Amino acid sequence: MLGELFDSQAGVLIEHRLRPHWSQAGAVVFVTLRTRDSIPQEVIQRWECEKNDWMLRRGYTTSGDWSQVLPVLDEKERREFHKHFNRCREDALDTCRGRCLLRHPELATIVADSLMHFDGRRYRMGDFVVMPNHVHLLAAFPTAEAMQTQLDSWTHYTAFRIQQHIGEKGRFWQQEPFDHLVRSLEQYEYLRDYIAGNPKKAKLNEGEFIYRSYKG
Repeated sequence: MLGELFDSQAGVLIEHRLRPHWSQAGAVVFVTLRTRDSIPQEVIQRWECEKNDWMLRRGYTTSGDWSQVLPVLDEKERREFHKHFNRCREDALDTCRGRCLLRHPELATIVADSLMHFDGRRYRMGDFVVMPNHVHLLAAFPTAEAMQTQLDSWTHYTAFRIQQHIGEKGRFWQQEPFDHLVRSLEQYEYLRDYIAGNPKKAKLNEGEFIYRSYKG
């Protein structure tokens, strides 16, 4: 296996930016990077309202900020929350909205090469797929702090290279990636299958994505 499963009894680093980010040394993490225009702002705003409504229907007071309530939910409720809203996000991404610049092989290659560049040195890279407007990957990092540092490095470097290539400036990626620590072997295998099947689900043709399978 690529790394270790999340251990609820071991130390975990939780960083709060726009939402909580959990990281643990050696644990496998599923990450989604998406381009800034991949999901319309009005859809994101609707999801924010729906997340607050989800909390309110279960008796939690959010004061308009569901992310403050999420850490106090029990494990079952957190799983239900993530399952529902993760499905909403993934379904929206697979409609391939926005400019879909990563559909171009030369731009997708910038991202794929960046993901592999420090494989085996700064992290262990597992399966990944570069889609027209998002990226899914599995990776394991030696320290909890290394995950966020590397995510920032990937997004900053690839954004610079892509903007340089197309002659534009500005933000390329959505401000914060989505990350989820893998809890079980079954979930790990499910995520591997999900990554492999993502291009077919989005009805992409060969040359419109880059897929890498981890061989161990």
